[in-house]
Order: sequence, then structure tokens, then C-alpha cells
Amino acid sequence: MPTNALGKTGYKVGILSLGGQATLERPGTEDLSEKIINRALDLGVNYIDTAAAYGGGISQKNIGRVMKTRRNETFLATKTHRRTYDESMQLLEESLNSLQTDHLDTWQLHNVQTQEQVDQIFAADGAIKALEKARSEGVVRYLGITGHYEPMILKQCLERYNFDTILMAVNGADVHYLSFKNYLLPEAQKKGIGIISMKVATRGRMLSTWTPPPLSEQPERMATGKPGALTIKEALQYNMTLPVSTTIIGVDNVEQIEENVGIASNFSPLSEDEMAAIEYKCLPIVRQGLYFRRWELGA
Repeated sequence: MPTNALGKTGYKVGILSLGGQATLERPGTEDLSEKIINRALDLGVNYIDTAAAYGGGISQKNIGRVMKTRRNETFLATKTHRRTYDESMQLLEESLNSLQTDHLDTWQLHNVQTQEQVDQIFAADGAIKALEKARSEGVVRYLGITGHYEPMILKQCLERYNFDTILMAVNGADVHYLSFKNYLLPEAQKKGIGIISMKVATRGRMLSTWTPPPLSEQPERMATGKPGALTIKEALQYNMTLPVSTTIIGVDNVEQIEENVGIASNFSPLSEDEMAAIEYKCLPIVRQGLYFRRWELGA
């Protein structure tokens, strides 16, 4: 698999990485989750992203059982969704225990959305102090921020603090509404930090193979009766062509991680015309492709 520099960390990361959602955060998937993680590592995936909030902690525990014996094979990132120092430090201890490790490669602020959250994080007793404390003690190597809601909020955070990495939501539909590609990605490039992209397939909703369940069975903010517009190859190649270090994606089974690694291993960057064609194909599915963005009431 091709690799890229993860910003200024000195780490060479594969262009495809494993996300800790999908099967990994679902209850009762212990055996399958371990098979997925082990297979990903066997295939050369060397970056795993999770969060304390995923599945109420299930994701970290599933990953931890593999990390117990294979910790040195991957760059391990998790997140705090708490905004204060005390709460984040407590969460860090839980994360380390669940992940069965004594250190994290990156600890990230999870899904920063609003100005109120930014003010909390950077307050005297804010979460940023917890990140700095953990790094000073050697428990955490690098500090990161993540989000998928509002690009200008995250841009402000990059201007305000020297993060090592940013995990941002971008896909073929992104350019059509509150674009992270247009408003946030250039700032991250300018800073020279490690850029990780996510929300490639938007829980399948970007993919033409996705069959929408009945609307009554879908969360209201995600509800749609439309199938997606892209193949998984198009979706992954779009993100991999962007100036990002790696792209994370969650999977449902071992076959999907094998397919995704195969796409990454044979990847060649798309042309500007090919990128534009994918963006155009996504016009009818912008809302379902970006359900996690800030949408105005009734929009």
C-alpha cells in the first residue's frame, strides 16, 4: 500500500486506515471485530482511529484485545468528547485501560462543532489542558482535533492552536455544502499538519449499492429514500486523491477491509476532470452524503 507522511510526526502512514465505527462499535461483535482488526494489520494497515464515545466504549475494548499483542504494529488514535480538563483526564484513563496500552500516538478533541465548545476547550480548565498534560507526561505523543459539522469552527481552532493532526469529514458531496475541502483543507495544508479524511461512504449512504431501509427505521437526521451515487472505489479514490495523509473507513466485515486495501494498493490519483465528475454525480445526494453537517432548520 502507498504511504504518506503524517504531517510533521515523521510517521509514514498507509493511505487507507481503519476506523473504529461500523462493526467495531456494535455490541456482540467481539469475534468479528477481532478478525477485522487482525486482518487489517496483516494487510499493512498501520493506523487505527477510535473514540471513547464509539459504541459507549465498545470500539476501544474491541481494539484493545488486539492491541494487547499487536500494539507496536499501528499508530493508535482515540478521542475525548469531554470539554473540561478533569473529565478528559478521567476519560483518558478509561481509554488506556480499554485499549490495553500505556500510551496513545494521538489523542484528539472529538467532533468540535460550536463556538461554545471552542470556548470550553480553551478555557483555563478546558480539555486542551488535559491534552497538553498527557503529552508532557509521555502518555500521548501527538495532539489532534476532529470534526464534521462546521468548517469555519475548525479553521478557527487551527489558527488558535498548533495541533499535530486533524481528522475531517470530506467526500464527493462535500464541495456542495459547507465545504471542508474549500474552507478547511487549505488551512491544514498551510500548517503542515497530518490530515486524515473520514466520512468517505457516510455509513453507506454515498454508495449506489446501499438500499435505504424504511424511513421509519432511520434516524431523522439521516433519513433518506435514495440510494447513493458512487461505487466504493470511486468514493475511496476521491478522498485518496485529495492532499490528505490517510483516509479512515469503518467496515462491516473482513471482505470489506480486503476490498478497500485492494483499492488502496492499486490507487492512482484521479484527474481534475474525474474528481469533478464524481462531485457532479453526488449532487442529488448532498443531504444524505453530508447529514452530519450543520443544517439550518428546515433546510
